[in-house]
Amino acid sequence: MTRRLTFDLGGRTALVTGASSGLGWHFARTLAAHGAAVALAARRIERLEALAGEIRDAGGVAHPVCMDVTDAGSVAAGLDAVQDALGVPDVLVNNSGIARPAPTLDITEEDWAGVVGTNLEGAWRVAQGTARRMVDAGRPGVIINILSIIAFGVARGLGSYAASKAGLLQLTRTMAMELARHQVRVNAIAPGYVLTEMNRAFFASEAGEAMKKRIPQRRIGDPSELDGALLLLASDASSYMTGSTIVVDGGHLATGL
Repeated sequence: MTRRLTFDLGGRTALVTGASSGLGWHFARTLAAHGAAVALAARRIERLEALAGEIRDAGGVAHPVCMDVTDAGSVAAGLDAVQDALGVPDVLVNNSGIARPAPTLDITEEDWAGVVGTNLEGAWRVAQGTARRMVDAGRPGVIINILSIIAFGVARGLGSYAASKAGLLQLTRTMAMELARHQVRVNAIAPGYVLTEMNRAFFASEAGEAMKKRIPQRRIGDPSELDGALLLLASDASSYMTGSTIVVDGGHLATGL
């Protein structure tokens, strides 16, 4: 039998964490444009409401939910709100993340805990809660963890960030193995440097221009260049993929960082 590949997400619900800015904002718009009803989760509810308005104006369905991934009670309440409004998510994009660069000798306990607590523990908390609901509902699902090429390499001053993303890589593999029998697929995307509102000023600077020269394609990526990987993993086009990570980095990882 020949399978027809399609990125159509009509009739499905997607939950995107960290949706108030950057890649999360873009991911939510992309999923909505391909037919998914999108739950938007982050701490800044006013930003989520603005994004929900954009999606609705374009004819889509969006529901903002206040969620702090570092707080178990907030995650549980947020997942309840998503389920009440849109049903159990079919797709989770685990995107919440922060970075607090500091050398090994200087990083504080607070900054270490903040990065690992958000990027690894927070991702685990949302993934576990969502997976439990998928399994309880007896329906297949997709979890997409957003990593970074730093999960595979080393960069000065990013020990906490690298550790959190490398941990999430292993968590992705473990969850994929354990949840496969429940028809829940767990994969990841590892972006390289992609232009967002947070890094725009840096990449316009002399240091940013120097960084671009270290990337084989001699440029940083546009968020839209992650759409193919996102839609592949979110849709049935990747029905036989689980435990995989797609690297989208202009060849940066090939240089060893």
